[in-house]
Amino acid sequence: MRIDLNADLGEGGSYDKELLSIVSSANISCGAHAGNENTISAAIAMASEKSVRIGAHPSYPDPDNFGRLSMPMTFDSLRSTLLSQLENFFAIADRHGVRIIHVKPHGALYNDAADDTELAKHFAEIVQEFDSSLIVIGLAGGALIQASEKIGLETMQEAFADRVYTNLGRLLSRSDPSALITDAGRACQQSIRLIREGVIQATDGSLIAVNADTICIHGDNPEALTLARALKKNLELEGIKVA
Repeated sequence: MRIDLNADLGEGGSYDKELLSIVSSANISCGAHAGNENTISAAIAMASEKSVRIGAHPSYPDPDNFGRLSMPMTFDSLRSTLLSQLENFFAIADRHGVRIIHVKPHGALYNDAADDTELAKHFAEIVQEFDSSLIVIGLAGGALIQASEKIGLETMQEAFADRVYTNLGRLLSRSDPSALITDAGRACQQSIRLIREGVIQATDGSLIAVNADTICIHGDNPEALTLARALKKNLELEGIKVA
């Protein structure tokens, strides 16, 4: 068995370099919620050096709130900001001779696109316009996965090692102090059960079905490095390869 393990990087976290020795994919900020051209360039260079698959991590243009607040946007406005982010990101990658494989929205844009079918459709169409070879990563079972597949884009369904789920299969809001899992044992248990059984235990104790191709650890989690190391070790003990 194997699973892709990804991390959101280039956001000012403390462990980007160390995480790149553990994960198999990196979603690197495009600068609209965190980071700048220098930090993006550094993250791309480090990921390339470690042979980690690289993806773009665009967001609502909202650095003041780290991209975690919803921003109602017209299609034209959304298209303008996403294309600008992607064009800049790809230009930096080109200077490093690096190929970008996937795109994954960040924060509120990620969560909104998981539920809002119109937004999901718009995001997928913009990605298709920019580069139809890009793989779209979205919340497992969410609207973005469905919209992307409907227009012929390749997708990867994502679950989280370090996030708590509601009984609707959605992530508990980061405004809730219990939304982020910081205990390595709990994160490992959740991830291994997900891979082995295809389920995650929700906040109310119920089991929800989750079909995931990739598992995320947040680079801005204060326990990110501890979690990642423990997770990789426990996956290997279970005979599950990170790849």
